[in-house]
Amino acid sequence: MTRTIIFYENHFIEFYMLQDEKVKTKIQYVFDLIRQVDRVPEKFLKHLTGTNGLYEVRIEHKSDIYRIFCCFDEGRLVVLFNGFQKKTQKTPIRELEKGLKLMTEYFEQKK
Repeated sequence: MTRTIIFYENHFIEFYMLQDEKVKTKIQYVFDLIRQVDRVPEKFLKHLTGTNGLYEVRIEHKSDIYRIFCCFDEGRLVVLFNGFQKKTQKTPIRELEKGLKLMTEYFEQKK
C-alpha cells in the first residue's frame, strides 16, 4: 500500500524551507513511513480529537518537536497544511485554528 502525499498551497513548503538539513531529513523519513506503512504508529501520526478529521504528523529531532497538520482525502491521500515547532505540551490554539481553517478551505475548493 502506498499513500500519496500532496501539499495544499505552500504553507508547508514555506515551513519546510526554513528548517535545517537534519530536520528536513527527519521530516522526509516520517513522510516515507506514512506513504508505506499500513498502520502508522501514533508516535508519527495522530488524530486530534474534536477536530473533525484533522491529524498531526509528529516529528521529533533532538529536543525539538515539530507538528504538521494534515487530513485524509478519499482514503489514501494525506494533505499537508501548516507546520510549526512546538514549545510546550499543548498544541498552540492559533496553530490549531489555522490548520482547521486550511482544511475547511481545501474541501471547499474541491467542491
